[in-house]
Amino acid sequence: MRLYHDQEWGVPEYDSRALWEKLMLDGFQAGLSWSIILRKREAFRTAFCGFVPEKVTRFGEREIERMLEDPGIVRSRAKIEATIAGARAYLTMRKAGEDFSQFIWKMAGGRPIENSGERPTKSALSEEISKALRTRGFKFAGPVIVYAWMQAVGIVNDHSADCFRRKAVRSLAKRLAG
Repeated sequence: MRLYHDQEWGVPEYDSRALWEKLMLDGFQAGLSWSIILRKREAFRTAFCGFVPEKVTRFGEREIERMLEDPGIVRSRAKIEATIAGARAYLTMRKAGEDFSQFIWKMAGGRPIENSGERPTKSALSEEISKALRTRGFKFAGPVIVYAWMQAVGIVNDHSADCFRRKAVRSLAKRLAG
């Protein structure tokens, strides 16, 4: 977890496919510890063909049954089916000319939000994004899951004020924004 915190958590992500993958993984985390998902991340990537949406949308009952037997991932039919639905929603957005990254970052105001004080479990923005995602067909994308995802992908910088990563992530965000 320390390595994840020190290298990944909170770093602004702008790649649409990577944002989608991380949202799907956060959906699998619902009701579980993030450390479980992190430990199983490579097995998830294998099971979901590298989280390539075009491949995931072709999954049917055979692939779902295979994944339900895979001890390397969280074996939840609802979460597996939600990921397949999420791939379809992602591709539908793209086909309609909506870039996933631009869509999300526009809702966030175009740059990371610096929080101070207590870390909430959800926010007005996570509720807004959740609603927009669910309208487009995403599942396991409630406001709490979306907020955790926002933290993970750097939409929100929730590193505490005394954490060495807070300033580093802020600087990185400025460089990435260009």
